[in-house]
Amino acid sequence: MPEDNLSIARRLIAGASRAVLATRLPDEWPYASLVLVATDGAGLPLLLLSDLAEHSKNLKREPRASLLFDGTAGMAQPLEGVRLTLLGRIERADEDAVLARYVARHPDAANWARMSDFHIYRLRPTRAHLVAGFGRIAWIDAAEMFP
Repeated sequence: MPEDNLSIARRLIAGASRAVLATRLPDEWPYASLVLVATDGAGLPLLLLSDLAEHSKNLKREPRASLLFDGTAGMAQPLEGVRLTLLGRIERADEDAVLARYVARHPDAANWARMSDFHIYRLRPTRAHLVAGFGRIAWIDAAEMFP
């Protein structure tokens, strides 16, 4: 029996250590950057971002963003693999438990987290776009993924 779309999407996010963050520059052009990710207790993506980074400056102006999770590593035909784009808003997540989860996933980040210009952020998705292989494409409401 094939795995359902929600399970595929949740598994991809939970297993990811990195994603591509897309924000918007002041001149309206899209800007994509590689970020390290972890998840909070509800499975929502967490990011540790520096105030000095271009994507952080963009998010201060416009908190809407997307995160692309790529599950195609090592595949001979990557376009047949799983990928997921979450669309939502980025917000500060200053809880100690959230930082602890992030550092548990990325131990080297403990050094950066002590710097005053680094902060933990959470993506609050509104919807997701899943491509789970050729012809298997679905939009998923965030309320279904993160009840």
